[in-house]
Amino acid sequence: MASRPTPHVNRGLDVRKSHAGRLVVAFTATGAVLAPTSLAQAAEPFRIDLRADVNRDGRVDTTGYTDAVGEDTWSIRRGAVYLPNIDDDSKRCRATGPDGKPLSDAKLVGCNDALDTKVNGTTDAADLARVRSVPVKALPSDAKGSITVTTGAAHTRVFLKRSGGWTPVTSQTRLTAKELRSGVELGIEATDVIRDSTDWDGRAVIRFTVTSSAGTRSDSVTLRVAPLLTHHHLQKAQQVLVYKDSIDDDFGDAQRAFVKDLEKEVRRAGVTKPLVTFDKYQDMWAQDFVEPAYVSMTGPGGKRQAMRVMLRSAQDREAGRELYERLRGPDIGVVQAKGPDMKAWETLNSMGNLETIPPYTHRGRSFPAGRVIMGERTGSGVRPSQEIRTLLKSQGLQDPLLLDTSWLAVGHVDEFVQFLPADTPRGWRLGVADPEAGLRLLRDAQRDGHGATRMFSVPGEGNDVPRETIDQALASPHLVADNTMAARRINAALAVLKRETGITDAEIVRVPSLFTRPSEEEEESGTGTPTLQRLGGSVAREMTGEHGQQKLLARDPNAAEPTVETSAYIPGAVNGIVIAPDRYIAPQQWGPVIGGKDIFTEAVTAAYTKAGMKVSYLDGWLYHIGMGEVHCGTNTLRDASAAWWKA
Repeated sequence: MASRPTPHVNRGLDVRKSHAGRLVVAFTATGAVLAPTSLAQAAEPFRIDLRADVNRDGRVDTTGYTDAVGEDTWSIRRGAVYLPNIDDDSKRCRATGPDGKPLSDAKLVGCNDALDTKVNGTTDAADLARVRSVPVKALPSDAKGSITVTTGAAHTRVFLKRSGGWTPVTSQTRLTAKELRSGVELGIEATDVIRDSTDWDGRAVIRFTVTSSAGTRSDSVTLRVAPLLTHHHLQKAQQVLVYKDSIDDDFGDAQRAFVKDLEKEVRRAGVTKPLVTFDKYQDMWAQDFVEPAYVSMTGPGGKRQAMRVMLRSAQDREAGRELYERLRGPDIGVVQAKGPDMKAWETLNSMGNLETIPPYTHRGRSFPAGRVIMGERTGSGVRPSQEIRTLLKSQGLQDPLLLDTSWLAVGHVDEFVQFLPADTPRGWRLGVADPEAGLRLLRDAQRDGHGATRMFSVPGEGNDVPRETIDQALASPHLVADNTMAARRINAALAVLKRETGITDAEIVRVPSLFTRPSEEEEESGTGTPTLQRLGGSVAREMTGEHGQQKLLARDPNAAEPTVETSAYIPGAVNGIVIAPDRYIAPQQWGPVIGGKDIFTEAVTAAYTKAGMKVSYLDGWLYHIGMGEVHCGTNTLRDASAAWWKA
């Protein structure tokens, strides 16, 4: 007796579907083969077939079968994608009301292209994902079609291409027999990003139904909204954001000089787009009130259709309003993850506390679009808001990794860690602040007889210029202890990053740094770190945000000793801008000058040069005295054209 044949379908061959979306096969003595078209049609009066761009090549295949397999499922690697259409293509969203007064935050949020029933802009609906029906030739003349969204209807809008324009699909929309015979084209958009995957996981199921005297047939396809992704440093820098003060005083003059020098450095690195300058709300911390992100899919013709999404910090910093007022427009939207607990100030919710590990695979886990890292205050239980963590995790690609930053006054991960492009198999290296190396520089200088050299070479004699010498700094009751503690905490964070990414010591760039606590006793004696507290009220109005507003000592109940909250003593070199694959803009060190050379500048340059980076320096002292650096005062828009589903 012959053995029972094993059914199989070769996905590279001719795959057909029945009216219910099932594969039509016939069995022979050698296995399953595809039935002839005539046999399939003989079994059914007519067949209908709805297709989406399952293989993400920018074309909905209705003549072949490249988009026929897997249309009812979705994974990171395969499945149709549609965009949250939250930009403002026709620039219709206003910043002021009819009376000319600024709109409230709620009203600013309440306008984007997904909140109307029109296809906005002049780019032929580039933000719409396409879904098409296969033309039905053998169709009864009384046939009528309809489109429904059976999953994700509250977050999905469907348009029908009809008479050269786009018409919103409603429960009353009916497709004619003529349209069904020629095939229909649909445009799909989401009305929002995924906020919480337990409420909505981003999926939309589009059902196509045809009814006639011969019966009712239906077919469905599944799409998922494109994940909201943060940028990493392997993506090319395209434009830099910065605050540009418009007030005529010493602070304003210094800030304008910073912006002018920044523009020169950015152009030297090959970034040709002009700076985006904020000037309305006097918030100099451009890194903190926004995190540039993006969504993308493959659009018509195979070109990537990308939309920038400016992720506003969970805190209602006024400067975040400029994201709606100035930046929102064609291919730029704004999102804020804000919960009921956002009335209390929490520095961890600022976006300097959100960085992204470049793509990697380790121990069976793959992050083709990179992975988010954020700081938390371990022991006290203080973390970034639940809403932002839920939003980031719900995208399904960049599962946030939390590192302990309880030893930092501001508490941001960008104060001690960064990621550098590298010509290595991994494609990147980890840059990290090294307090032990910073102490060695001072001790070596003291040993060589330079203890009387001033610690800081920044010009000027005002109360914002520290006066201590190397000898005085090393004699501080806190400096050595604080940096020993900082080194231990940084090494603990490194252990987490090694475990999670597989990075090795050979791939770590250790950059000399120093941290210290702001101390009232040392301030009175003219030693210790320069901070906003030392400057008093003269520039306090300018130092908005968390910088300079933190309590300086807190006890971690799980620690063996008090947690001392520190900030950078010498300007933190890792808090700079990765502006090109081989170029880095670091904060000017203003360290001790010995033999005509700044010993910290020399050491920092050597560390980055060894890592293949050319370093230039930018005077960010204005930011340093506010407990931040060059990175804290800027932000970067990066290229989003690469396919996020490919490693």
